[in-house]
Amino acid sequence: MTRPSGETGPGSAVSLFSGAGGLDLGCEAAGFRTLAAVESDMVAQQGLIGNRAAYFADLVESAVFSDIVTLDFEQLLGAADLEAGEPALLQGGPPCTPFSKSGYWLAYKRAGEDPKASLLDHYVEALRVIQPKAFLMENVYGLAYANHNRAILERFLAGVRGAGYSHDRKVILAADHGVPQIRQRLFVVGIRADLLDCSPDLWRFSWPAETHDGPHERRVDRDDTLPAHVSAAQALEGLTDDDNPPEPEEVIDGTYADALRQVPPGQNYLHLTAKRGHPKPRFKWRARYWSFLVKLHPDRPSPTIQGQPGPWVGPFHWDDRRLRVAELKRLMTFPDDFVVGGNRRQQQLQLGNAVPPLLGQAIAGQIAAELGRLEGRDYLARAA
Repeated sequence: MTRPSGETGPGSAVSLFSGAGGLDLGCEAAGFRTLAAVESDMVAQQGLIGNRAAYFADLVESAVFSDIVTLDFEQLLGAADLEAGEPALLQGGPPCTPFSKSGYWLAYKRAGEDPKASLLDHYVEALRVIQPKAFLMENVYGLAYANHNRAILERFLAGVRGAGYSHDRKVILAADHGVPQIRQRLFVVGIRADLLDCSPDLWRFSWPAETHDGPHERRVDRDDTLPAHVSAAQALEGLTDDDNPPEPEEVIDGTYADALRQVPPGQNYLHLTAKRGHPKPRFKWRARYWSFLVKLHPDRPSPTIQGQPGPWVGPFHWDDRRLRVAELKRLMTFPDDFVVGGNRRQQQLQLGNAVPPLLGQAIAGQIAAELGRLEGRDYLARAA
């Protein structure tokens, strides 16, 4: 995953809610140079710093900050030797728990009262002060639901407009862009209105074209001219024992170990229900969340990799074990040599919460192309 030099790329970037750096890797591959980052998790923050030599060459340690709530964004600009209006891109995905359907069982989340939802306001404040040419915000697609989340999204978009930006948004399936994972996310992209060559109300973003096609939920329109979604087996191909050593945490034992071994690849606990014709049903139909005992199928993309799975939440490997870190990186399209710090739980948290770098590159590449169009330059060709 390489990027253009500073002379040919679209310019500098500031990263918020950086996590393991998946979105930043994608933006770097599209030509942006990350000069400052904000990440509250110290393990993830040290990982960003540790990967500087190979992947974040322009990120100095003094420009890595911890607390976006108390951060003075003028101080951030100073640490990165930037002026307001100078950065080409502001990127980041505020923590998604308040908007994810996996958290709806909590009453205060259903009521829209999760205090983390306000982190979107801090993103807007960063946008207002830093004034980048463009921004990229990622979140779970549940933020776009026509429910209590809609008011939160509309508040964010109103703040974006108030900060002086036109915006566009889209829910994107990562598998349609070569990521071996059925992972849907909401992306919001914006351009500073003074840079536009049209009315801010008329501006629309040129989202990246799909590179792959495959079945998904109720999808009926298929493009047979595109390659099939990348499968889990294709993604994991070539991993050697040295690259992918066994991990003590991969061993499955306990309450549902026997049940997991009965689940065929590509299925979940529903295989063990009367409705599916199991002779000795173990579970009631739809009594659990879909990810309970879900197992990879080698010929299909992986289900969504989760950051904080319960002990029986998958995806599990088709060999009846938990996935190893090297396998998680492949399914998330992180480079094999990218170092993810912390213990096994912390590594899964960082990877599961990340934006797949390949998807980030596709969207950031289109942002680079749009900035190039407005500036009379050709950034996309160099970032490809």
